[in-house]
Amino acid sequence: MEDLMEKIISLAKRRGFIFPNSEIYGGFNAGYDFGPLGAPVENNIRAEWRKAVISSQPAVVEINTPVVIHPRVWEASGHLSHFSDQLVECKKCHHRFKEEEVKKDGCPLCGGELTSPRTFHLMMKSFLGPVENEQAAVYLRPETCQGIFLNFRNVVQSRRMTLPFGIAQLGKAFRNEINPKNFIFRTREFEQMEMEWFCREKEAEKWFDYWKEERLAWYKRLGIKSENIRCRETPTKELAHYAKKAVDIEYHFPFGWQEIEGIHYRGDYDLRNHMEHSREKLSYRHPVTQEEFIPQVVEISAGLERTFLAFFIDAYEEIEGGRGKASRQEKEVILHLSPRLAPFQAAIFPHLGREEKLKKKAQEIFQSLLPFFSVVYDEGGSIGRRYRRQDEIGTPLAITVDFQTLEDETVTCRDRETMKQIRVPVTQLPKLLAGLD
Repeated sequence: MEDLMEKIISLAKRRGFIFPNSEIYGGFNAGYDFGPLGAPVENNIRAEWRKAVISSQPAVVEINTPVVIHPRVWEASGHLSHFSDQLVECKKCHHRFKEEEVKKDGCPLCGGELTSPRTFHLMMKSFLGPVENEQAAVYLRPETCQGIFLNFRNVVQSRRMTLPFGIAQLGKAFRNEINPKNFIFRTREFEQMEMEWFCREKEAEKWFDYWKEERLAWYKRLGIKSENIRCRETPTKELAHYAKKAVDIEYHFPFGWQEIEGIHYRGDYDLRNHMEHSREKLSYRHPVTQEEFIPQVVEISAGLERTFLAFFIDAYEEIEGGRGKASRQEKEVILHLSPRLAPFQAAIFPHLGREEKLKKKAQEIFQSLLPFFSVVYDEGGSIGRRYRRQDEIGTPLAITVDFQTLEDETVTCRDRETMKQIRVPVTQLPKLLAGLD
């Protein structure tokens, strides 16, 4: 299975999905850059998340708050006192590990003796302004949700929100991880997609189950195989300090079952603590009955990079001997990405890359589709090589312009999954691309 991760990392770099950060300087630990194919996939994941959580939910609004916020927020949220891991270090090779990751007394890498556990705080500290002292100390946010809680009253008043309703935010978060690993799965800078659902206490369990099922179904709709995804309820002793109940949506990575999204019942922990520390009222008053109380919170929290990696791995297939009777390849790689996630919806080819009339017509079709769809033009190499190149990056449709196109304005459309080819009028291409799912 480790071999699969090596292949995934190689493909991601070779085809422009993900590059090592600061590579020309030898790389920067736990940092990755999303390239010209990776950035569109990221954008597509964000768009699908927004569509499922915000656009299709009339009671959910989106906000955007800063990475650096008032340092007292982290005192109120409990992060200053609770957000830490137990670190152990090998006395021989000096690698550091979370205590929970070490299954025995010796170092998992070299067998050396380990130090006693010590507390390691996970928030990244910085300083605001020209003087670096404790009065100027701030923290890069370790989660995006606190900005939501700080704006609870503002959102309710400005948008006249009535329970139940949600506030969503997508954005960067930072954690000073002891042991970043497994490519983009665990990094120190990452992006969260979070929504806090505010409701009455008697309805909290119902909404918890609702959002759990909604989020699990979302991954499956976008292509994750059922056998590779599951829900795991978090044992009480493992719950975060704010959680009354939690379920992890886990994906079966090559390195084991790991969380990609958490569904948390946070109770009224956050709003109540911010009320106490700020001495500002963050309760909710029903507009009709005038009943006043602090709402309960059900949270959905997904990591963009982890989600990206799960979709990428699940879509990857390597076929020995290639596909089709005419194939001369030792192996072919196909990325079965959902058309809603793939970097391109279609590739436009002239059948013969040297034939000017075909190139001109193919460019004309490409330019007509470009303002409305994510398409790419490719004229390099044989048609078979171009098909394989597009299969490898997940392009669901290949559109070939040939001499018949010049006669009757039809093109050949080849499906990535079935390799079947059909003739389609050029005028029907927008409808065909719009219907990809």
